[in-house]
Amino acid sequence: MTIKELFIKLLKFKSITPNDDGAMEFIKKYLSDFEIIEINKEDVKNLFIYKKFGEGEHLCFAGHIDVVPAGEGWDSEPFEPKITKDGTIFARGSQDMKSGVAAFLYAVKHTSSFNGTLSLLLTSDEEGDAKYGTVEVLTHLKTQKFLPDYAIVAEPTCEEKFGDAIKIGRRGSINGVLILNGVQGHAAYPEKSINPINLIAPILPKIAGINLDNGDEYFSPSKFVITDIRAGMEVTNVTPSSLKMMFNVRNNTHTNKEKIEKFVAENFKNLDYKLTLSQSAKPFITNPNTKIVKLIDSSIQNITKITPKHSTAGGTSDARFFGEFKVKTIEFGVINDTIHAPNEYTKIEYVEKLTKIFKEVIISF
Repeated sequence: MTIKELFIKLLKFKSITPNDDGAMEFIKKYLSDFEIIEINKEDVKNLFIYKKFGEGEHLCFAGHIDVVPAGEGWDSEPFEPKITKDGTIFARGSQDMKSGVAAFLYAVKHTSSFNGTLSLLLTSDEEGDAKYGTVEVLTHLKTQKFLPDYAIVAEPTCEEKFGDAIKIGRRGSINGVLILNGVQGHAAYPEKSINPINLIAPILPKIAGINLDNGDEYFSPSKFVITDIRAGMEVTNVTPSSLKMMFNVRNNTHTNKEKIEKFVAENFKNLDYKLTLSQSAKPFITNPNTKIVKLIDSSIQNITKITPKHSTAGGTSDARFFGEFKVKTIEFGVINDTIHAPNEYTKIEYVEKLTKIFKEVIISF
């Protein structure tokens, strides 16, 4: 089976979160000479596949087999890959991220020697809540003292040309809900009420879109982004008793929940409010001088003749869980410009080159 045939096979699985549609069974058979750990919880399927070649370090390739629903607006069947004459392949998951999964599956299967442990971590719940996916496997591996030393998550990372960007970290994500209390009253008698809209009006310029830090050479500043404000009963003659504001902070390593709490307290001083914060992802950074960064940089340069930039931009991925477990982690995959969109596509050429890059990393490791 060629890499192209393997890629097409994976694309045909209608693996919409958390259903794997049989993909995991296929992968188990494809790597039948590897050891297998299955951790299934609720409706989520997780596979950890490994082989110990020697006593050296542990390198893990990771990714997700699940995809988002196809949605409307496709020019072809989303789960029947369409290939054009120039090698463009249209299918749901072609970028995000069955291209990456196909590449590391093929690279690992065709590895005959390695000075250490080579593994793969796959989940069917990355596009969903990710509550029972990658984090469950890493938690288990930690109890077994079997966490990888390094990880490559094959998410699509390139921006304009294949090979132009890797991710060496990710921002975190902190969600906030603030309830600002007032006193309800008749709009004709504003002196008898405390309107929370009036209370927040002079505060908004001080918080909306404000940078909470200056960022650094790897991260942009953590910005306080207000996403929703609502109050009242949708009538014109009653002032509201309270106001609800929602916000999000894509935080770097310089800002945390405690810093946000302090920022809010300073701006809402002497007011009656309640703040609730939740963190869905924590930021992480892998030192550019780390072995895995140098190896992937070198391999990309050898195969594509491009020097990739080191990025931390974008949303979250399962790389965040590896970061929490102190695994030195990078992300690299095909161009990211049609993920989750109708007519998602990539090029067979990119998948073939991605496979060569992963194979070279394994050989050089």
